[in-house]
Amino acid sequence: MSQLVELYKVSHLGQRNPAYDGSKSLYTAGPLPFNSKEFIVKLVKGEDEAGPRREREFKVAIKLAAKCDLYQLQHFLRGRQLNAPLEIIQILDVALRASPSAKKSCQITYKKPYHLYTSNNLADSYTVVGRSFFSTRLGPKGVLPEGLEYWRGYYQSLRPTQMGLSLNIDVSARSFYEPILVTEFVAKHVKPQDVSKPMSDKERIMVRKALKGVKVQLTHREYVIRYKIADVSRQPTNQLTFTPDDEGPRISVVQYFRQKYNIVLRYANWPSLQAGSDTKPIYLPMEVCKIVEGQRYTKKLNESQVSVMLRATCQRPNVREENIVAMVKRNNFSQDKLVREDFGIRIKEEPTLVDARVLPPPRLKYHDSGREANVHPQVGQWNMIDKKMVNGGTVQFWTCLNFSYKLRNVETATTICNELVNMCVSKGMQFSANSLLPIRSVNPSQIEEALIGVHDQSMVKLASMGQNGKQLQLLIIILPDQSGSYGKIKRICETELGIVSQCCKPANLTRLSKQYFENVALKINVKVGGRNNVLSDAIQKRIPLVSDFPTIIFGADVTHPQPGEDSSPSIAAVVASMDWPEITKYRGLVSAQHHREEIIQDLYKTTVDPQRGVIHGGMIRELLIAFRRSTGYKPHRIIFYRDGVSEGQFNQVLLYEMDAIRKACASLEDGYLPPVTFVVVQKRHHTRFFPTDPRSRDLADRSGNVLPGTVVDTKICHPTEFDFYLNSHAGIQGTSRPTHYHVLFDENKFTADVLQMLTNNLCYTYARCTRSVSIVPPAYYAHLAAFRARYYIEGDTSDVGSSSGTRDRNVEVRLLPAVKENVKDVMFYC
Repeated sequence: MSQLVELYKVSHLGQRNPAYDGSKSLYTAGPLPFNSKEFIVKLVKGEDEAGPRREREFKVAIKLAAKCDLYQLQHFLRGRQLNAPLEIIQILDVALRASPSAKKSCQITYKKPYHLYTSNNLADSYTVVGRSFFSTRLGPKGVLPEGLEYWRGYYQSLRPTQMGLSLNIDVSARSFYEPILVTEFVAKHVKPQDVSKPMSDKERIMVRKALKGVKVQLTHREYVIRYKIADVSRQPTNQLTFTPDDEGPRISVVQYFRQKYNIVLRYANWPSLQAGSDTKPIYLPMEVCKIVEGQRYTKKLNESQVSVMLRATCQRPNVREENIVAMVKRNNFSQDKLVREDFGIRIKEEPTLVDARVLPPPRLKYHDSGREANVHPQVGQWNMIDKKMVNGGTVQFWTCLNFSYKLRNVETATTICNELVNMCVSKGMQFSANSLLPIRSVNPSQIEEALIGVHDQSMVKLASMGQNGKQLQLLIIILPDQSGSYGKIKRICETELGIVSQCCKPANLTRLSKQYFENVALKINVKVGGRNNVLSDAIQKRIPLVSDFPTIIFGADVTHPQPGEDSSPSIAAVVASMDWPEITKYRGLVSAQHHREEIIQDLYKTTVDPQRGVIHGGMIRELLIAFRRSTGYKPHRIIFYRDGVSEGQFNQVLLYEMDAIRKACASLEDGYLPPVTFVVVQKRHHTRFFPTDPRSRDLADRSGNVLPGTVVDTKICHPTEFDFYLNSHAGIQGTSRPTHYHVLFDENKFTADVLQMLTNNLCYTYARCTRSVSIVPPAYYAHLAAFRARYYIEGDTSDVGSSSGTRDRNVEVRLLPAVKENVKDVMFYC
């Protein structure tokens, strides 16, 4: 497109500089001299898999599609129009992104009369990822474990706000494949024990998952040839044969490389990469392939990669602010001819000053038997010293399985359990000092047998004690030293055996840290039906629009499989408070649905039974029934916090899910329509707050971040709708990210103050720690429940993770195994 503009700008485009979106749309700030015209552009394509460079001719048709008027945008920003003119905003956004997008990484040579110009230098280009731009010249790249690296870059987006159009810019970092030989990548990523031996199926699947779709460059040819990896051969390279040039006798890949290129393959026992198609595969030995630079790693990073990435890119607020300002100046919008002259856009280079309030922290209630029954958190945190849980749970029947080789000594495991039990008792729980069954150390290869054995033995033992109908209340599990077993353990315990479990990593147990045991005790207490703390205002029934009538608070989230896992379903989770007026216990339900489906499908559903007729069901209905069973009341009011919805899906999600809530309520009782407040919770955004004076303790905490409770609801918020940003947590490292709450529907008529205070106060009731958290707990719990459910259906490795072509929406979704009722009754996902 840039070549077209260069060739025809003066002669045919009326001196216009168009902004191109990289796809099918081209925008100009005024009319072109034609409504429809076709152009010829000749490019010399860079070297690729087809061989040396060659000239290619392209036909480009430009047709007038529509004329947009800024009048609509002006009306919207002044509050005179409800719906945002998204097309106009997109046009201006494309114009602002045109210059860095034009520097997109490419391998194209273009030709003018008597001159050749080649753009083949990554240092002079950006790699575009969504709304972000990355380049090795925006900062040094760094190495991540297992064959990856990170690049620095920036995010850019144009947004309508109360003060007009705002340009949102933030620094960012992304993971990329390291441009190394594939054999080096495999050695780092898969870590095969002996390169002289054939790969196991598990190792081959890991290579396939990591490299499918990645471009590689051959190292043994005179000119550059590139291929996209389609698969990894099932056979080792020394067993692969093919027919050269589709004629003559078959020849082995090893023999072919020795005869044609005088290369003796050293990794012949490893499989080959496979390009081309299944019917005409092209086998590429790993040792002659190098990963092409600048390819984004789209899969989920593991713990070690995330840890290295955070340490390397984590920036204190003052440093991040300086880098953002420097990035804006580097982009130099004021000198961008397309932005300034053609589209008439002016960009202010200084950050915007906004007014903010700091909400006071709530008072928390603990048990009266502790020295401190009432707590006033300081800067978003407190501790459990001299405090007891407000409702300590009871654990009468428990035992422990130890799968760690390092801690295999039974005495060591017994000492650990005694420390944990003592901590639970000291914090107010009723916890039997003696285990129901002897504490055992078990080989990690026998996880399933050991869990089933504990279940069966505990039932026999309880029956012999005259405790018929009772069951094991808690199973403490010391995990294997090697990761990868957690999901299997949780699936067996929660969906097959009905056992509530608490898993502990061996590395965290060796020091017998009281702080660690205290944190574990908090999790155990809610898993056995206890409460750690409650809001004092909840006990005294002083929370507006919550305490006056029975109110249920929902949290909902949908998690999607990582890119490439096309056969896996998305998982929806819904949790709901079960203990009005305290609002701290949340029952959780999970459901699988179509891949990448964002709308929760199982909020309400009906089935037809030949005998019973229409049967009503769904997660909302089940939770409403559970609330009435737990409290004795039907909810008079519903507050629904919905996580994971992007702005483009607001209307769709609201319409479908509100309708499902309405139908679920009406199915319980004719005319039952409690008022609903529907709030979207957004964490994935790039808005950041920086205190004007990071040294002032009235404005900032010790990390230099804004104080917990900082709320902003003017200037940068939506021009006409009800939304706010809340920074409810204290900064630990880096720059805090506020959570954006957007109220899509409100029949309860919350004022901004009341909803902001309620949301902030709830953030102090999160069960797993003694800190306020960054996202409202019901949404947080739904997120945890959805991730837990993914363990139920996904193993550590799978050879059916990817598929080609379009997905059939009519294919039946693989159902989740049902969580046992006794497990569902408690906060098992914590």
